[in-house]
Amino acid sequence: MTRKKSNATRAEPAPVTEKGSTKKRFSDVHGASNIHSAKRPRIEDGTELSRWRMRDDESRHTWHYLEDDEAVKEWPQTHADKYFLGLSLDLPDLPPPKNPLDAVRNGLTFFEKLQLPSGHWGCEYGGPMFLLPGIVISWYVTKTPIPWYYATEIKNYLFARANPEDGGWGLHIEGDTSVFGTVLNYTTLRLVGVEAEHPKMVKARATLHKLGGATHAPHWAKFWLSLLGVMDWDIVNPVPPEFWLMPDWVPLAPWRWWIHIRQVFLPMSYLWSKRWQAEETETIRSLRKELFVDDWATIDWAGNRNTIHPNDNYHPKSWLLNSVNWLLVNIWTPYLRPKALVTMAENWTSELIDMEDKNTDYADLAPVNAAMNFVVCYARDGPDSHSVRKHRERNEEFLWVKGEGLLCNGTNGVQCWDTAFAIQTVMDAGLTDHPRWRPMLLKALEYLDKQQIRENVEDQSKCYRQQRKGAWAFSNKDQGYAVSDCVSEALKSVIILQKTPGFPKLIDDQRIFDAIDTLLTYQSSSGGCASYEPPRAGTWMETLNAAEVFGRIMVEYDYPECTTAVVTALSLFSKHWPTYRQKEIKAFVGRAVSWIKIAQKPHGGWYGSWAICFTYATMFALESLSSIGETYGNSEHSKRGCDFLIAHQREDGGWSESYKACETGEYVEHPSGSQVVMTSWALIGLMKAKYPDKERIKKGIKLIMDRQQPNGEWLQEAIEGVFNKSCMISYPNYKFTFTMKALGMFAQKYQDETVI
Repeated sequence: MTRKKSNATRAEPAPVTEKGSTKKRFSDVHGASNIHSAKRPRIEDGTELSRWRMRDDESRHTWHYLEDDEAVKEWPQTHADKYFLGLSLDLPDLPPPKNPLDAVRNGLTFFEKLQLPSGHWGCEYGGPMFLLPGIVISWYVTKTPIPWYYATEIKNYLFARANPEDGGWGLHIEGDTSVFGTVLNYTTLRLVGVEAEHPKMVKARATLHKLGGATHAPHWAKFWLSLLGVMDWDIVNPVPPEFWLMPDWVPLAPWRWWIHIRQVFLPMSYLWSKRWQAEETETIRSLRKELFVDDWATIDWAGNRNTIHPNDNYHPKSWLLNSVNWLLVNIWTPYLRPKALVTMAENWTSELIDMEDKNTDYADLAPVNAAMNFVVCYARDGPDSHSVRKHRERNEEFLWVKGEGLLCNGTNGVQCWDTAFAIQTVMDAGLTDHPRWRPMLLKALEYLDKQQIRENVEDQSKCYRQQRKGAWAFSNKDQGYAVSDCVSEALKSVIILQKTPGFPKLIDDQRIFDAIDTLLTYQSSSGGCASYEPPRAGTWMETLNAAEVFGRIMVEYDYPECTTAVVTALSLFSKHWPTYRQKEIKAFVGRAVSWIKIAQKPHGGWYGSWAICFTYATMFALESLSSIGETYGNSEHSKRGCDFLIAHQREDGGWSESYKACETGEYVEHPSGSQVVMTSWALIGLMKAKYPDKERIKKGIKLIMDRQQPNGEWLQEAIEGVFNKSCMISYPNYKFTFTMKALGMFAQKYQDETVI
């Protein structure tokens, strides 16, 4: 049996048949400067999936559509290309596994084929439905030509992800319809050339109007639509750049905000202050008629600043934020805002934006601030500037093509993160020194060697960046943002391989020490570890959360997942280098595990912030406890964690947690039933904690083995990841790395068990 074969092209009813003049290759068309054709992008029913290629340029992913038949022959599709596109790989069935270790071998046989030329594993990192609109709007307002095959596949993806009942879109692919998702994705479809009277557009527009229209959208949507010129800037709650002039000692100064929110509000504040808008077009004029319930000319823009539909209002604005906004709108801006101060603030935010672009070579932190920075550079530097050309080029790395169409990833990839887990999967199965897997592992080690960040950013303190020398990023070195758990998992993988006989020592001791020095900067006063940097302000800052659709977004938090990753990395390091910063590491680990115990919920589980949800974090927390010798038999905390997991094991042996748990803070079953990824997380935690009932673990292992396909793969199930409590995101490689990790651990622990 092989994967279900997708059609090479897709069609859908009532196709849009607009035509334009686009015959050039993508690289020529998209590299154009300021030529803005009056014609909208040409739209087709679909593209030929067999013509798409994903280029791995030393960890930079870009998708290319080959219109020339000769180019198709010269650049054949790889297994990875076909897999990403949902095409058949035509792989033979593997020998049926006789035990869990056989299942790992079969899984690695398949997964090995997805390793990319530079040595890492890539994948889709989609799920959020507000990312692609930012990219497309930035293209439109900067007059960036959109190739017909991009426009076509954007249309296909958004149509595929529309709610089948009401035609709208949610915050993420499994979310309920919202104004945020619907107004931005409807606008995106119109900008790429879909007609307003297309049946799917009529249906979506009716839903939008039932929800109150665009005036009921949250803050970020109002910002994008004002930038586009579909709304008036008066509808956007104030984002004055003067905030960035606050002295560092001020408790609410922006440098204290969480990195993502401050990098988004940075260009947002510049553009808000400039009140910059795109050149008016016929499409923009039409959208003014389509998106609103009331006549556009009669809308009270200022009066709708705080209008928001309940479905979008996940984190309602506090009385404090409303008071600050009132003062800014009614007192500061009209009467007290000196022009000289505004100019100073705009110049400082502009400089901070330039530092972000420089430190990432224009890759930027993520697609939201990348798209906004792109517009800032266009408005400030001009259409033919170097900065605009670089943004136009680098923003391609956020795009991903799959069988459903073209989407936008949450970052420019998951390269270092998934590669580290792939290496550890082999280790947990006891196969690190097996010659069969050495070439694959050697390529992965060489990749991590090249991707280690060797220096701190220039002007580190000036641009408020965390130490990063010796670290690894979530995606790649270009993006360059160190994250505590990404550094930890990559470091563990490097140590594992370099301490295995037969592997070269590519990363010397000093570079290992650099990574440890950086890791030791991540602990907060509580003892826990955050993600990008230790918390710089208290949780009270959430009273100023203006995003409305997200929770826990204003400041950093300590996470069981990140804390465990750092603890286990430090513990592994100390086994091989016992004298390096020995006292500091011991104290760090002690404080961290103490925080893990404090963070345990009354029901015994731990809340997860980076994947769904209690199952994920409880796995990590139990691993933290086991690292200091606390397991089910001798630790009340470990026992309660195991009992929590066992209480949620399903009759078929699996676990199934819904994203609703992230939103509500309570365990919620997924309606689709057991998931192999969550089952793996639970089993890993139980085995780390030495849970004594082998039969309960064996039952879960059997479910994972039964779900494995004859060619060695596992099929995609429900979404796995989350951020900021309310938005889900995909980690499709987890169905390989964590399933094989659980199987490998079981095979090592219970060597005589066959589980068939």
